[in-house]
Amino acid sequence: MTLGVRGLVCDDNGRVLLVRHTYADGWHLPGGGVDHGESARAAAVRELAEEGGVDAQALHLVGFYSNHARFKHDHVALYRADAWAPCPPHENGEIAERGFFAPDALPEGVTPGTRRRLAEVFGGAPMSDVW
Repeated sequence: MTLGVRGLVCDDNGRVLLVRHTYADGWHLPGGGVDHGESARAAAVRELAEEGGVDAQALHLVGFYSNHARFKHDHVALYRADAWAPCPPHENGEIAERGFFAPDALPEGVTPGTRRRLAEVFGGAPMSDVW
């Protein structure tokens, strides 16, 4: 089994942070894999800092999803940052763009899984157990 994390971060205007990777199509919530010996929460804190430039100071678990359609035996934990401060992101060539977007004015190319999570959190869609 593999485990990944994604982070949901909103600015003071209610806009959500999305990233576009250099190696994958579309806009995503920032996140990545949980390293050996690392907790899912610690991975979310690390990934938010690395990809999003977000120092997450308070996180809560939003949901836990299977991602089997994309990766056999994969699961994703989604955390929401209740409090955060900006920090310098890692500029290692992994992130092509990052930005905050209104949930009702998302950029073209937002991935289906990201759209579903945002619809659950902001649009009242029923929670799914599939990413």
